[in-house]
Amino acid sequence: MRIILVGQAAFAAEVLDKLIQEGHEVVAVYCPPDPAPDKPEPVKERAAKRGIPVFQVRTLKDPAVRQKWQELQADLAVLAYVTQIVPPELFRLPRLGSICFHPSLLPKYRGGSAIPWQIIKGETRTGVTVFWVDEGIDTGPILLQKEASIDPDDTAATLYFNKLFPLGVDAVVEAVRAIAAGTAPRIPQDESQATYDPLCRDEHAVVDWSQPVDRVYNLIRGCDPQPGAYNVVEGEKLRYFDARKLAIPQSAEPGTVLEVGRDGLVVAANGGAIALRRLRYGSGAKRPAHEVAAEIGLRVGQRLSP
Repeated sequence: MRIILVGQAAFAAEVLDKLIQEGHEVVAVYCPPDPAPDKPEPVKERAAKRGIPVFQVRTLKDPAVRQKWQELQADLAVLAYVTQIVPPELFRLPRLGSICFHPSLLPKYRGGSAIPWQIIKGETRTGVTVFWVDEGIDTGPILLQKEASIDPDDTAATLYFNKLFPLGVDAVVEAVRAIAAGTAPRIPQDESQATYDPLCRDEHAVVDWSQPVDRVYNLIRGCDPQPGAYNVVEGEKLRYFDARKLAIPQSAEPGTVLEVGRDGLVVAANGGAIALRRLRYGSGAKRPAHEVAAEIGLRVGQRLSP
């Protein structure tokens, strides 16, 4: 089939390779501008090496994009890790429509921060969905789904890169294969089961150490690597990464620093404690917790609070 690939990052690059291995003709790749002059989009580089036309646009609503899609006469558009809005006049153009990857078992966890919220809310099962694009946000008919587990110590990063990334690439390829064979279903989503969450931002990432230890731990894991769960210390955000929950008896007030050492910063929580192995203070880089703690004067007995 003639396919337009819309996406970004390593996920879209892997999907591109797999589609070509399957014998499809990728007639164009659309991706955002490079994130930095020294950091080109991976899918752009992969497509350029194969001689596939690449279009880097800030918005897919540009009339010039629609004109080009009309000229391409594609059979299908594949949306592989897309953060830009794809307007209806675009996703309806391919002969067979457009499909999109989403990192949850829809209709649950619609929205652009599905992975963080699943961890924050304590889910133990997740998966990926490939759905037919419609006018809503992640609301289109389901083509296929694949399940995965969320381990107790998974972060948003480990869940994505170790599980949902490879599972998602395989799901997209399998979905395209079904479309080519004429066997792809269109299963309406059950709106009674639908949930939607906003983008996970700083306003959601403040740690309240008085909450049960599991809830605090889930928040820190779900916000790792972005935006980074935090408390404010001396007017700057102290963000927490690479955490581990500790089942140790302690009677200190939640938020109290229990240890500062090479194994990390250990903080009392309601029902246990949490070890934080890496920290980021203000606009600094992520570094070993004991280094950051020493730099900002964080001491045993000090309390962290919202």
